[in-house]
Amino acid sequence: MITNPSAELLDNLLTATGRTTAVREEVRVWSMSGVERVTFPDGATAVFKYAKRPFDSEDQALRLARTLGVPVPEIRASAALDGWLGMLMEDLGPPVREADDPDGAAAAVVLHGTRTAPPLPVLDQDRLRTLPARALEHLERLRKADRWQDADDVEDALDRIAQAAEARSAGAILAPFGWVHSEFHPTSLHIGERGWRLLDFARAFTGPGLLDLASWHGTVEPPHPARLRLFLEQYVTVGGTPDALASRGGLTAENWALGWHRMWAVEWFMEQSVRWIDDPATDPAYIDAVRRHLSDVLRLLEV
Repeated sequence: MITNPSAELLDNLLTATGRTTAVREEVRVWSMSGVERVTFPDGATAVFKYAKRPFDSEDQALRLARTLGVPVPEIRASAALDGWLGMLMEDLGPPVREADDPDGAAAAVVLHGTRTAPPLPVLDQDRLRTLPARALEHLERLRKADRWQDADDVEDALDRIAQAAEARSAGAILAPFGWVHSEFHPTSLHIGERGWRLLDFARAFTGPGLLDLASWHGTVEPPHPARLRLFLEQYVTVGGTPDALASRGGLTAENWALGWHRMWAVEWFMEQSVRWIDDPATDPAYIDAVRRHLSDVLRLLEV
């Protein structure tokens, strides 16, 4: 399998759009994806984004979102090769400013008000409550590979969360339930001369919109329920459903959202570790992140 077929993908995209050459300039690149600005001989520019599985269906999500009226970048062409996706998209240019909380609330209202789309994977209550059990399955696979051997505390925490998951996941399909961006951060909201566009739809799904709102302030700092409550109130004020403030699973909306968002992240980190990254050298960093998030989950979900 080709390690990174970005050059061949770009060649295919150039051919599809009637171009022959382009100068590449890296914007952001990591092991599983990259974003570049390409400049054509006539001075026109475009954004070239490539990503490997499981991020290889973003073109479908972006086209679907655009069809349904969500402001997203236009895809000029897309191509697939050996489990990698390449997209040539309109160049939105530099942002005029960083997105702030009012921007995020307004964008979330638009996204969550979009009708649900059958092609997207679904995270309903049944799926949500299985997250700790799925994380335990990832841990078992890691241990069978002689990895994560000193993570008994991770197993204990996941067991506790799994036992409480059915009760705590109640309310998952309360509104807003529908489109979930899943990487909803200020960096994924481009504020340009011609308005705003949402970027990075590689992991979009149908599920509780509160997970988007919980992700807005990031996961680097400890979760801040009072701050999220203010954001939820902003969301409702600019047109979001009042049910966003409703208690669910015996918890406040903000604690439920932050707790389940962290649990969703834990399961994703562990799946990455065992399946998509699968590099023992990264284990210490993943274990640290999982421990930190699980501590938050136990507290927020009151397990």
